[in-house]
Amino acid sequence: MKLSALSAAVLLATLAATSAQAGDTLAKAAEANKITFAYRESSVPFSYLDGPGKPIGFAVDISNAVAEAVKKQTGKADLKVEWMPVTSQNRIPLLNNGTVDLECGSTTNNSARGKDVDFAINHFYTGTRLLVKKSSGIKDWADLKGKKVAITTGTTNMLVVRKYNDEKKLGIDVVGTKDHADALLLVETDRAAAFPMDDILLYGLKANAKDPASLEVVGEALQVEPYACMVRKDDPKFKALVDGVITGMMKSGEFEKLYDKWFMGPIPPKNQAVGLPMSDELRNNIKSPSDKPAT
Repeated sequence: MKLSALSAAVLLATLAATSAQAGDTLAKAAEANKITFAYRESSVPFSYLDGPGKPIGFAVDISNAVAEAVKKQTGKADLKVEWMPVTSQNRIPLLNNGTVDLECGSTTNNSARGKDVDFAINHFYTGTRLLVKKSSGIKDWADLKGKKVAITTGTTNMLVVRKYNDEKKLGIDVVGTKDHADALLLVETDRAAAFPMDDILLYGLKANAKDPASLEVVGEALQVEPYACMVRKDDPKFKALVDGVITGMMKSGEFEKLYDKWFMGPIPPKNQAVGLPMSDELRNNIKSPSDKPAT
């Protein structure tokens, strides 16, 4: 079927508007009267489930604050907020194809990912350490020589551990898992000697494990990396809104209250405290907010 010149012009204008909107999260949310946030199912205490379809955590609270700012910015008081679970492997594709509009969890802000997404202000700093059984006798990385470790696929930790393994010639057998809960299970059932991951996630998983007293976090941190929320690239208005929410919380003292709630106090589902005081890196970032990536 042949399009008239007018019809073709209308179609092109519609396609152009749709394409522009795809890169404008606030316009997309206003048009659909909804915004979709990503959550992780087992990134304790940042983003995890407290019952079916009920995401909670430090990063979830930040996302909810962003939702309130979006409602105000768009003038949509009844804006619907939808939640979608993501994994380390699919979080960036689902953000870039428009399935989710914000991913705020335990994602490392680094230069490699910065080619595909933009990052908001850093909200945490962490390093790769080891979750092991106390009975294993493992105290540091050298004790893993020739042993099997479980690491969540799609994480920077896997790259860090593989590099360290090659440099030190430890002969570690690295097994990839779908999510953090799966890696923890391999350690608990003696199918892996250790779970290398961001230390804060290990503390959170330990606090909510079946037998927390049987586990411990050990080893020197291999590197220090920042966590930050991800937004689509080339969407300066939405990044500015998210940055404004986080820096506003930092300036008002709300951020520290949120930190104390999720990192120092008892948290669901077992009302166990993670017990990790705020790091110097994060305190410095509160004084001078930065979205600087890890290398």
